Amino acid sequence: MQNEVILTQRKTGINWTTTSFMVIFHIGAIAALFNFSGRAFLLTFLLWIVSGGLGIGMGFHRLLTHRGYKVPKAVEYFLTLCGTLALEGGQIDWVVTHRIHHAFTEKDGDPHTPRHGVWWSHMGWILTGTAQQWNEKIMRKYAPDLMKDKFHLLINRFYWIPLTVLGISLFFIGGWPMLLWPIFFRVVFGLHMTWLVNSATHLWGTRRFETTDDSTNLWWVALVTFGEGWHNNHHAHPVAARHGIKWYEVDFNWYGITLLKWLGLATAIKTISQTDIEEAEASKLNRTLAKAA
Repeated sequence: MQNEVILTQRKTGINWTTTSFMVIFHIGAIAALFNFSGRAFLLTFLLWIVSGGLGIGMGFHRLLTHRGYKVPKAVEYFLTLCGTLALEGGQIDWVVTHRIHHAFTEKDGDPHTPRHGVWWSHMGWILTGTAQQWNEKIMRKYAPDLMKDKFHLLINRFYWIPLTVLGISLFFIGGWPMLLWPIFFRVVFGLHMTWLVNSATHLWGTRRFETTDDSTNLWWVALVTFGEGWHNNHHAHPVAARHGIKWYEVDFNWYGITLLKWLGLATAIKTISQTDIEEAEASKLNRTLAKAA
């Protein structure tokens, strides 16, 4: 069923609702450049951390999708609300998309593989067909845990309300700059940074683990996604809450999860074993020596 949906997605034409909002937000992001405000820029930066780091990285991805760690429901719901501010769709739809991506990486069922084109993997897939809005049957298959939760069902349906309320409030507080920068510019910037994980980290970078897909580790994508750019590490061990393995692999989302652990709010944290890391590095060294011989 999910294969049929993905395979026909590119043939169903443009999803005009999603595309229209993308156009509007990109226009708003450009307009922000002509309405600069230091206060608005600072708030933009802070909200980017909240929406992209706490919301998408720690919340939608490592907690809801892969269950790499556990937190009290109140914390889970808070991280979810932070994620809605990124305007990347409802959290259940987001989780379903990503779980399908892992189930069919670089195969016909993959929603956004670069093997169907760089543009497609970066942004094209979100503008056509389902535009990441799945039917209930697929949602219950790939996110049965979230589909049983009334809070998640409610927020998934009305995910756009928190951002709308925030935008209206900021406009009345500070006028156009406070609307254009923290809302329009931040959302567009955050979307493209997230999409780089779908496109760039399946095209360029280095590989520590020999996975069956094209996933790579790309340091500059990691920097602009709070650690999500260590994508080869992630695909080799999807449930691990820590993506940056070495000290130099900056992973702000992992630092956030560690802070939650120190506060007694994060438990059952999954990580990649040292044995797996050493075996991967030994295998990589052997491949390098074999090529040099």
